[in-house]
Amino acid sequence: MASRTAGHLTTAEPVLTAHAVRRAFGPTVVLAGVDLTIARGEVVALLGGSGSGKSTLLRILAGLDGEASGTSVVHGTAAVVFQEHRLLPWKRVAENVGLGLSGADGPGRIRRALAEVGLAERHRAWPAELSGGQAQRVAVARALVREPDLLLLDEPFGALDALTRLRMQILLRRLRAEHGFAALLVTHDVEEALLLADRILLLDEGRIAAELPVDLGPTRTPDDPAFGALRRHLLDRLGVPTT
Repeated sequence: MASRTAGHLTTAEPVLTAHAVRRAFGPTVVLAGVDLTIARGEVVALLGGSGSGKSTLLRILAGLDGEASGTSVVHGTAAVVFQEHRLLPWKRVAENVGLGLSGADGPGRIRRALAEVGLAERHRAWPAELSGGQAQRVAVARALVREPDLLLLDEPFGALDALTRLRMQILLRRLRAEHGFAALLVTHDVEEALLLADRILLLDEGRIAAELPVDLGPTRTPDDPAFGALRRHLLDRLGVPTT
C-alpha cells in the first residue's frame, strides 16, 4: 500500500493518516491545512519555530483537541509522552506505569516495561524520589506498556540536562529497534531530529513547508560529514545562521 506526505512517497502501510488538519484560536490560524502520513515503523521528526503549531498538531493527532477540523486516523494504538512526565505523585512508579491498564497480564507487562527502561528496582519508589531522567523513563515505560503502534513524543527530553538527554535518545533508538513502533517526535533540537528520525518535516505558517529524508544509516554521529551537511541545511531552512 502506498502513501504520500508532502510529496514524499512511502510504500509501507500507514500507521497514521491526517488530511487538511486545521486549528485556529480566535482569529489566529495555527494550522492551515496539514496533510501527514506516517508509515509503520517510521520515525518522523517535526521541526519548526516556536509557535509554529508543532505541539498543537501532536495534541490533535493524539485525540486531545476536539476543536480542530480535518481528519486524523491512527491505524492501531497510540501512546503519548510529553515534555513533563506527568506522574501522579500519590502513586508509586509501578502504579503510574499501569494507569488504565487492564487484564491479568498487567503486572507482568509493567515489570517488563520498567526493566526495558532500566528501572526494574524502582517499581515501589514514589515519583518524588526519582531524578528528572528517571521520571521521564517512567513516562516512556507508561507508554510502552500499552504496546503502541505509534508513539507521539512532544519534546520528551527538552527539560533534561544534556547528558541525560543523550542517554534518553540512545534509549529511544534501542526501544524503537526492539519494538518496531512508529513515532512522531516534536522537537526544537535539529541534532536530536537527525539522530532519531527517518524523515524530518518542517512546519511553517501552519503547513508542512518541506521534508527531508534522513539517509544516514543506523549508526549516526554529529561528527559525520553527512550529518553536518544535513544539519546546516536544516538550520538554513529554519533561518538560523551557521557561520
